[in-house]
Amino acid sequence: MSKFLDSFKTRRTNYAISKETPISKDEIKDIINEVVINSPTAFNSQSDRVIVLFGEESDSFWEITREELRKIVPEEQFNDTDQRINGFKNGYGTILFFEEADIIKGLQENVPLYKDNFPIWSLEGAGMLQLAVWTALSEQGFGASLQHYNPLVDAEVAKRWNVPSSWKLLAQMPFGKKTAEAGQKEVQPIENRVKFIG
Repeated sequence: MSKFLDSFKTRRTNYAISKETPISKDEIKDIINEVVINSPTAFNSQSDRVIVLFGEESDSFWEITREELRKIVPEEQFNDTDQRINGFKNGYGTILFFEEADIIKGLQENVPLYKDNFPIWSLEGAGMLQLAVWTALSEQGFGASLQHYNPLVDAEVAKRWNVPSSWKLLAQMPFGKKTAEAGQKEVQPIENRVKFIG
């Protein structure tokens, strides 16, 4: 099996993470930069935007998330939410994935034939970027998961990190050194999901 497929298989949702890191912060930055540069986007729009939070900045994101959730989760159910947030906060860092909405609007204006498709294609590009970052980090020994606390946290995130108003938050990825392997994954029969023709 190819090295790529081996790496791809290591990417799993992993909540058991720590504040340790198997590689340096500079190496993490290099990996994320390379993935962002080389991820495909429709019409080469390059509409992806990323903010990587380390240390106390990452902790701050999860405290913001906790407090926003406290406003909407019933008190008697909040313990589970609290524990979940603590697990994400245990990580070494958090990646915030955004879409530059002004680029999408510009494409819709300049290429009206595909106006309805550009938001879809942008999300497809964002998904490819998220998967590529996740796989690259996993290959280095990190555990990670993909979370979606947007739009609940959007206003506080924009205020805290001076995020441009045209950046739309899409997902959050807490990551850290794995402290346990992911559990077994239930897989549907592949013949129900893939057809080969010809």
